[in-house]
Amino acid sequence: MVLQRWDPIYELRRMHQALNRGWRPFALATDSDDVERGRWAIPLDVVAEDGAILVRASVPGFRPEDIDVSIEDNLLTIKAETKMERERQEDGFLMRELRSGTFHRSLRLPDSVDANNASTCYENGVLTVTLPKAESKKGKHLKVTVGNALEGEKR
Repeated sequence: MVLQRWDPIYELRRMHQALNRGWRPFALATDSDDVERGRWAIPLDVVAEDGAILVRASVPGFRPEDIDVSIEDNLLTIKAETKMERERQEDGFLMRELRSGTFHRSLRLPDSVDANNASTCYENGVLTVTLPKAESKKGKHLKVTVGNALEGEKR
């Protein structure tokens, strides 16, 4: 007989995954509901550079004044909205892939960033948020010296 530790959370996750596999064809329709309702997430790149963290968000087609960037309690939030007239059947669209609606993306920031000195730049459809590291949180480099560390100590 083999003893095995029982993990009820693991069992619940397995059951949830099994149910999702059974409903997968219907889940695809649910995923597209968000796009139909005009809610969608944007892709982000987060890069650590010397002394700063850069967050790049792909937001083509938005005017800079339509983009709202805020930082509160170390949570970076990027929001924007674009409005397009709702299409009708007689509009003559053969294909319509341009998205309209709202997007919202939040990202938890590390304690080491200085949110008060953050800056934004919008160029060629890419919003870049620069978050410098706080001076007090930056690492210190100590110089190594040669000699007696404790001069008063007798040998």
